[in-house]
Amino acid sequence: MSLTANPRRYVISIIFIGVAIVMLLRLFFLQNFEPKYKILANDIAIYKKVVYPPRGVIIDRKGRTLLSNTPIYDLMITPRNVPKTLDTAELCASLNIDKPAYESILGKVLVRNLEVRQSPFMELLNEEQTARFQENAYKFPGFELIERNIRIYEKPIAGLMLGYIGEVSPEMLKKPRYASYRQGDYTGLSGLELQYEEVLRGQRGVHYLERDKFNRPRDPYRGGELDSQEISGKQLELYLDMELQEYAEKLMANKIGSIVAIDPKTGGILAMVSSPTYDPNLLRGKARSRNYAKLYREATRPLFNRATQAMYPPGSTIKPFTGLVALNVGAITPNYGYPCHGGYGGCSRKIACEHSDAGHAANFRAALAHSCNSYFCHIFRMTVDNNEGQTVKQGLQLWHDYYTSFAYGRQTGIDIPYEGKGLVPDSNLYNKMYNKSWNSCTIVFVGMGQGELLLTPLQMANGMCIIANKGYYYTPHFVKSIGKNEKDTLLRKYQEKHVVLNIPDTTFTIVQQAMQDVVDHGTAGGAKIDGITVCAKTGTAENKAVVNGEVIKMQNHSMFVAFAPRENPKIAIAVAIENSGYGATWAAPIASLVMEKYLKDSVTYKRKAVEDKMMNAKLINRYVYTIDSVIRLRDQMVYEAKVERKRIKDSISNAETNSLYNKWINYKLKRKKGI
Repeated sequence: MSLTANPRRYVISIIFIGVAIVMLLRLFFLQNFEPKYKILANDIAIYKKVVYPPRGVIIDRKGRTLLSNTPIYDLMITPRNVPKTLDTAELCASLNIDKPAYESILGKVLVRNLEVRQSPFMELLNEEQTARFQENAYKFPGFELIERNIRIYEKPIAGLMLGYIGEVSPEMLKKPRYASYRQGDYTGLSGLELQYEEVLRGQRGVHYLERDKFNRPRDPYRGGELDSQEISGKQLELYLDMELQEYAEKLMANKIGSIVAIDPKTGGILAMVSSPTYDPNLLRGKARSRNYAKLYREATRPLFNRATQAMYPPGSTIKPFTGLVALNVGAITPNYGYPCHGGYGGCSRKIACEHSDAGHAANFRAALAHSCNSYFCHIFRMTVDNNEGQTVKQGLQLWHDYYTSFAYGRQTGIDIPYEGKGLVPDSNLYNKMYNKSWNSCTIVFVGMGQGELLLTPLQMANGMCIIANKGYYYTPHFVKSIGKNEKDTLLRKYQEKHVVLNIPDTTFTIVQQAMQDVVDHGTAGGAKIDGITVCAKTGTAENKAVVNGEVIKMQNHSMFVAFAPRENPKIAIAVAIENSGYGATWAAPIASLVMEKYLKDSVTYKRKAVEDKMMNAKLINRYVYTIDSVIRLRDQMVYEAKVERKRIKDSISNAETNSLYNKWINYKLKRKKGI
């Protein structure tokens, strides 16, 4: 057979030779021109150092630092790289621990992680431990110091709002948000630290260093050309005023409740207090877990943000909105009056009113100034019974639509997590509660801010922004700029104006005039500020607790809402103080002091007596501790009952056990209750 007769063998040979040449060339290239593979192959001589950048600093509206960083060191371990000949005694001496402690820590690391994974061995080494380890680091293969930045709270304020950081958990690592994290990394766990984690975190850097003959990292490998530089987190500038926040927290000391102050023109949060509060520095460093557990067990629940999560009946603070809707749907006119004689009897049961003097409900402005329950219960009924071809269910739905547009009964969208929704009742709720058999008398208490209506203090303050702005608001938020950029894409949604249902300015003007009357010659005389026109509404919210089916009547919540000045509103505020009585007694003076501090930078001397009274008042009463202890006892009984049932293989039924511990709890409650 001739050579030309069978050319395929030459084609195949050429293909094989070509592939071999390509592979050889690629191998030559990898060995001589690709340094990262050289590093991987020669990691004994070249040290890969991960550099964590400082998190973004958080500053207040005047540029004062609220949250910054200080460097610390964590000792990391890669168990596979630790030789069996390691001098553990010398390592323990460097770290100032004993051998049992070393073995215990190592055992926990091996249980949590694979031998090949770098994991934290000791976190937050002190200066002495860091220095002694660094002197002898070359003697301890498998161990490595990693520099991090721990958060520093410049003042012990706004802990719930700023939030705290901690190590990312295995469960978090499974979520897409944490795909770029690894075990041992830190992340925001609450507040602004969590909400703006991606902005504050920055970007890790990687540096390659050559080791000397003692295995110590020295000079940058290849002059640092392979390094990736770390990028610091971006700065957050807040609307929050540090001095105002500190002042408001002092006013709320030894009280349970909250303050929310907002700039109506921007939606920026000027101050937010949830009391009792705590020093946020407690939730940093080695003691974080222990301190968190202690705070979590507190009966007063300092880790619960009452400003955004607590839901209260708003009481009389809702009456401006009851009137606003009634005026806008045409149920009443500003001159509409009601003959109240100390109570409302239009629904077969009398609803008491605080006033019985003639004329206190002669028109809308007078009724709001004197907070007439009868008037607002009646005009609420007129609103939902406004019979122009609609049923009471349709009337309630119209009322519900108004309240939803005010951002009631839903999250406002504030830029910290875990916001509560509150509750605005609708026809579906009442159909379930009353088996579709109800009318305006059934729900009459909603008109005076009781019944099923529940709002958060944040929603109440935002409602004041709506009235102050005559029909619009911006989503409440803390962050003004990110990295000095006020137009960052993350902030666009907070710069959008939200216009409520079509309500004319004239209607809002009527409500504003009536709220000014509340301060000038009504129930909120204690909220006056010299030279400033304040519009406000006091509220006293009925308060009950239910424990094991038993209703306990407790002292009322003191509530207050306001904005000022009326002509050019600069601050809107809501104050809620639990179990303290009338709104005019406690919430109104505190709100007034906060507004004066913000608008004038200081409180006038003649109001120092009021200021001292508010700061020194101790309004946390025994109900809180009694009910908390009973609930904790009940939970312990439930746990013990479950354990006992499991031990005796369910020979006692759930119902029998529940009956036993309910009887015991009720007995304990009655013994404790000197109510």
